[in-house]
Order: sequence, then C-alpha cells, then structure tokens
Amino acid sequence: MRSLLKKYLGLLWQFIKFGIVGVSNTLVALAVYYTLVYFGVHYIPANVAGFVIGTLNSYYWNNKFVFNRSCGHLRAIAKMYVCYSFTFLLGSGLLVLQIEYFKISEYIAPLVNIPITTIINFFINKFWVFK
Repeated sequence: MRSLLKKYLGLLWQFIKFGIVGVSNTLVALAVYYTLVYFGVHYIPANVAGFVIGTLNSYYWNNKFVFNRSCGHLRAIAKMYVCYSFTFLLGSGLLVLQIEYFKISEYIAPLVNIPITTIINFFINKFWVFK
C-alpha cells in the first residue's frame, strides 16, 4: 500500500512539474502567437510558429526537469514533435472551430485548448517520448 501511494505521489509530482514546464511552453508559444497576430500575421501561421518555438522550449525543460533524462538525441526530439504535432493538430482544429464557427475571439480561443492538450501531452510524453 505504501509503495503504491509513493508511486502515485511521484506521478502527481511529475505531472505538477510537467504543468510548470507547460506554463513556460505556453507563455513562449502564446508570446510568439500574439506578437505575430499583432503584426498582422494570420492566426494559423502564427499558431504554427508558436508551436515550433514552444515545443523546442518544452523538449529542453521536460528532458532536464520533468523526466530527468539525458536523451538529447534526434530520436527523442522527433518523438516529441510527433507527440506535440498530434495535439497541435487537435488544438488547431479546435481553434478553427472556436474562431470561425463559435465566433470566440482569436485571443481567447487558444486559452480554451490548454487543459485538453496538456493532459494528452503529459501521458504521451511520459509513456512514449521519455519512457
């Protein structure tokens, strides 16, 4: 029983650290997105640029801080981009629906997607990218 509790507390702590990294990743990605939208770039290419830069930030910090791995090789980076590409496509689809069909502000819509993509990303990262 005690080892099971320790295991779940460890998983919870790892998820909290993943969330901290996710906040920094989100801030980086949103800073790129909002800056580009402010300067007149359409929201889709702005979202792509935010994704690319934010994912690099995420890879570095997840590798060093969350999952404590030293797998700085191309295979791990490629796996992370596959993981984030999946949730990026999901988030982009939701973004289009929210902005075009539900008329949610292009400044608010990305914030709505964060909880959905964060949970999915954690489990894919934990059990596939950094396993």
